[in-house]
Amino acid sequence: MLGDSGGSFQALFICRARAVRFGFGDGDAEMKVEVVCYSGYKGDERPVRFRLDGQDYFVEELLDQWYGLQDTFFKVRANDGNDYILRRRSSVPEGEWSLESFRDIRRGG
Repeated sequence: MLGDSGGSFQALFICRARAVRFGFGDGDAEMKVEVVCYSGYKGDERPVRFRLDGQDYFVEELLDQWYGLQDTFFKVRANDGNDYILRRRSSVPEGEWSLESFRDIRRGG
């Protein structure tokens, strides 16, 4: 989706995603993560929404962002009020995304 806002060019792109596993047991289910990014002067600048296991979440606030050797991490608060840490692998051209952490604010977790 492309848009023009006050003369500045903005673009949103669906970024590549991968299935991630939760927990440590062999029977753990995989949950697919799809991320839609804002792309300004550089690609995949920050997530604006994501989908987990068929449920859509909108990023209401970017709480933090930091860089690893081969990854970029985004701590976001979604429209459900919970905090999520999303990781983008910057070492691969497609920039795979994964869910690294989840905090259920309602349960104090």
